[in-house]
Amino acid sequence: MSTQQQAPKPSLTGVRIKARKGAVKAQAKHEPSVFRDQLYKYLETVNPGDFEGYANKLIAAGSQLETLKYSDALFEILLAGGLLQPGGTYLDDNAPQSPFTIVDAPEPVDITEMKKYAEVFNKLLRRYKYLQKPLEEQSLPTLLQYAHRWPQAQREKFAVLLGLLLVQGLASASCLQILTKDHLVKDYLSVSLITLIFRAYLADQAIDHLSATLKKGGIKEMLDFFPPNKRNPTELDEWFKKEGLPEVSEWYRKKRLARIREGLIGGLKDLVDKQEATDSLISFIKDSQSESPIPEVDLVGYIWAALMSTIDWGTRPDQVDTLALKEVGKFAVVLEPFCNGPKTEIALINAVLYNKDCVSDQAILYWHSKGSKPQGRQHFLSVTQPLVNFLREQEDSDEEEE
Repeated sequence: MSTQQQAPKPSLTGVRIKARKGAVKAQAKHEPSVFRDQLYKYLETVNPGDFEGYANKLIAAGSQLETLKYSDALFEILLAGGLLQPGGTYLDDNAPQSPFTIVDAPEPVDITEMKKYAEVFNKLLRRYKYLQKPLEEQSLPTLLQYAHRWPQAQREKFAVLLGLLLVQGLASASCLQILTKDHLVKDYLSVSLITLIFRAYLADQAIDHLSATLKKGGIKEMLDFFPPNKRNPTELDEWFKKEGLPEVSEWYRKKRLARIREGLIGGLKDLVDKQEATDSLISFIKDSQSESPIPEVDLVGYIWAALMSTIDWGTRPDQVDTLALKEVGKFAVVLEPFCNGPKTEIALINAVLYNKDCVSDQAILYWHSKGSKPQGRQHFLSVTQPLVNFLREQEDSDEEEE
């Protein structure tokens, strides 16, 4: 049986198939040094110190060069002065430093001066919005992880500029998460950078604005920026007060107390709902206090709030007083171990019982004049004196009106 040889299929010769533009770009060589040289040609025509001119030239370059493809190279040039190799060292190809870079900012670092550089970034990123994502997701975290290799002055310039970018909404605080790495937190490097970033930010905005930015960026725990053996609230408080940022210390204190309050109230409520024994409630509070110590004055208030939240107040109005007294008596055993001094006891009377109308004005005045026990009487009376004076003034003004 014979086999027939198949004839070759006809083909077109001399026809050039045009490739898609995107495919050509994808197959093109990645040549950041060529991009750098092309960018330098734009920047070299600007007189030093002409920030408006640098902004205009960068915008012009953005319309001609592949800035998105070479975004890493672009921001290395602007933020570090030149191209970097893996590991953070400069590319050794005898290229000069960029005609425009924050490395040239005057020393010592001045926020007002750095704002001129930040404005150039502002104009560039507003014009080419697509550059913001690679800046905050790739360039900033990459450069931050190399900060330990830079001279002190260069670190300070970078940190201040980053604070200004954050306050203008040109970058996300998520880039700061890289600063929790072990090689950066040691020797207080990370927290030193954070301090400079915060100081630049707070020069334009309030602490509440900074708090919202950090929350949006996923920054949950400030202690992670401290060396592992220094991660405690006291260390943080002392550090920021020493650096002239007491508002950061106060913000963290309130945030920490709110977190502890939420955990304590939620945990106690669950135990009460499960009808756990009183000893279990006390043990839970002591464990919480041991793990995250807070002032007893605050602790007593949190315990009270937790216990009162477990009560069903949906009863007849004329029975609320009876129910309140009954519940106070039941929970007194839980409160007692944590009322270890006049301040906590008065805090309970003043902030809880009096403010909630569980104790009347007359009862407090009677206790102050006749009902207090001899033990520690003088100290107790001196602590409660402001409250008593206030109640007596109220009583006198009511009598005058009558």
